[in-house]
Amino acid sequence: MKTRHFFWRLVTYRPILYLTNLLMWTIVHMIPLVPGLATKAFFDQLEGNVSFPYGVWGIIALLISAALVRIMFIALGFLTDVRFRFRIGMLMRRNLLAHVLKQPGARAIPCSPGEGISNFRDDIDQTEEAVSWSVDGLGLAGFAVVASFILISIDAQMTFFVFVPLILVVCTAQLATSRIQKYRAASREATAKVTGSISEMFGNVQAIQVAGAEGRIVERFIKLSDQRRKTMVKDKLITEALSSIFTNSVNLGTGLILILAGYKMRSGAFTVGDLSLFIYYLTFVTQLIGNLGNFMTFYKQMGISFERLKNMLQGTHASVLTKPAYIGIGSDQERAADSASYLTLNEAVSEMNQADFESLQHLETRRLTYRYPETGRGIHNIDLNLTRGSFTVITGMIGSGKTTLVRSLLGLLPAESGEIVWNGHKVSNPADFFVPPYSAYTSQIPRLYSDKLKHNILLGEPEVAETLQRSIYTAVMENDINHLQDGLDTMVGPRGVKLSGGQAQRTATARMLARDAQLYVFDDLSSALDVETERILWERIFRERSEATYLVVSHRKAALTHADHIIVLKDGMIEAEGTVDSLLETSQSFRELWHGESTENEDTTTTFQDEKRSIEA
Repeated sequence: MKTRHFFWRLVTYRPILYLTNLLMWTIVHMIPLVPGLATKAFFDQLEGNVSFPYGVWGIIALLISAALVRIMFIALGFLTDVRFRFRIGMLMRRNLLAHVLKQPGARAIPCSPGEGISNFRDDIDQTEEAVSWSVDGLGLAGFAVVASFILISIDAQMTFFVFVPLILVVCTAQLATSRIQKYRAASREATAKVTGSISEMFGNVQAIQVAGAEGRIVERFIKLSDQRRKTMVKDKLITEALSSIFTNSVNLGTGLILILAGYKMRSGAFTVGDLSLFIYYLTFVTQLIGNLGNFMTFYKQMGISFERLKNMLQGTHASVLTKPAYIGIGSDQERAADSASYLTLNEAVSEMNQADFESLQHLETRRLTYRYPETGRGIHNIDLNLTRGSFTVITGMIGSGKTTLVRSLLGLLPAESGEIVWNGHKVSNPADFFVPPYSAYTSQIPRLYSDKLKHNILLGEPEVAETLQRSIYTAVMENDINHLQDGLDTMVGPRGVKLSGGQAQRTATARMLARDAQLYVFDDLSSALDVETERILWERIFRERSEATYLVVSHRKAALTHADHIIVLKDGMIEAEGTVDSLLETSQSFRELWHGESTENEDTTTTFQDEKRSIEA
């Protein structure tokens, strides 16, 4: 999709509202035609060339009436402009967010969170500006057409010099297109880097402190900020330079009019009233030139923003940005239409679930494959079989593909090939299917929010005291809560920084267990737990959820010894599988994991920060 097609789709999103907005601002810009003619009549009457039937006071009343009517239409124009402008902004943000939420969770956006925020904020704001300025440009164009006929009827030569500046502006803006795009793209990229750096700093305060990297981080941030300053100055400079050209070209036109008017007035072919009309209309031609120049600049900049928004879509057609949808405001018909489509989708999913996806008896993957685009590493042709009530452990060295496998199974990464089958029925959309009550998942590094501990566990679920206490007990959190200052109402801080690594992982476990599911997936759950806590946790999970099916990523003995089946991954492929005893006899990789991990368990607790650093390595 080209920028012009994107622009047109936005304009036609609410065509009646846009046309109403255009009408309001066209009237606003056309009304000055009347005061201009009244001013000409006033001076012509003073000169004795014509006689206005209502006298001077009639002219004054006409001028005041025109001003009041213009003020009224400006107010109406602002109302329609705000209604249209923010509707298209809300639509784009709504559709972009909906697209992101539909993507596999591990690759929802192709950039840093900071750059994503910049897309949602700055690029959509830039698009709004371009569409909004189009109304002024078209309205003033209407004024220019009518004014040109009036002025040509008085003096064609003088009219030509009024519109010469407009030609200059158009040519200048076209010549500056490449630089406008270059500097705007650079400023957007620099802003995204600064925003992303801020996000990373706030999200990794503890890691920065542990590494003693405060000075280097600040130095890098200063460097990024300085780069942003330079690119923003260049972007602002070219915008202001164009604005200066717009203004001074009009001043040049005014000078030419005054020079020519002097010669023409000597011959009597040009009156004072004619001169006042030319000068008065030229004031609004200044607005036309300025608005047209601004619109062209914003349009070019919108092209850069559009490219960045398309990058966020990761190959999806750009029409998704402007797809009509209910945005929380509008008519009852719009609300009903959107609700109907939403209910239809939900009913279809519900019907599919009830008909084909009954309680888990057997889950398998067939030749499941996913490779990271950046490195080509991943998993290849994985065949996995889980039966109801089983406890399966996936293990292997760092980088063997353990996390990639569970993420591909759950739809958090988009599998390139293969299929996932639940009770003999293919799961076409794993990301939508593998949620409670079918599946619950705890990631390798828990994601907690700056909220109360209780809210981090419930995460929107209704608070049922028995269920909450049961999940806390199973996750071995009861003693920790008793020692926290405010118990379950303790604020955990951004990403749970006020909790220890073990407390953060057990909070995530409690969150998962607060939702009854048939399949529980743990990605290295016990990496931050001491041996005794881990033993108690597994015992309680087996006792409280004995009927569930478990898929666990771990290299710890506490999990391996409980496993019904163990899968050993190496370089993204299954190297061996079986029980502990059989793998100790047949698999060299498993023996290295088993004996290497025993010393760790018998010595000290692995801290959450150590595990995180090993994962990142």
